[in-house]
Amino acid sequence: PPRLRWVFPHNPVYFITFCTYERKKLLACDAVHAVLIAFAERASSQHNAAVGRYVIMPDHVHLFVRGPDDFEVGRWIGMLKQTLSKQITSAGKLPLWQRGFFDHLLRSDESYAQKWNYVRENPVRAGLV
Repeated sequence: PPRLRWVFPHNPVYFITFCTYERKKLLACDAVHAVLIAFAERASSQHNAAVGRYVIMPDHVHLFVRGPDDFEVGRWIGMLKQTLSKQITSAGKLPLWQRGFFDHLLRSDESYAQKWNYVRENPVRAGLV
């Protein structure tokens, strides 16, 4: 069988998607964006993780993140969701997030480009731009 192309062996790059509970449109505000930027800046200094390109849709987030070899992506996403939750007040005490998240370990620069093209076009497909 054909073999996969090379994988980033050190400091893996993940493509992440996580969604609001029942796809409620809670994320389309400047405050959520500001919190994501602040979290990304802290992630760099506190966790040696780098957030790359991202798109915040009204009901989900796509982002790229690279962490150290021992990076715990699930723990990191949990912290990000918790941080964003503090900013989202319109939903009251309802669950804010779908359980879990989707992650894809990128295998090459080509894979990054393919995923970014998908993400970049997401607002267009949704009729937001």
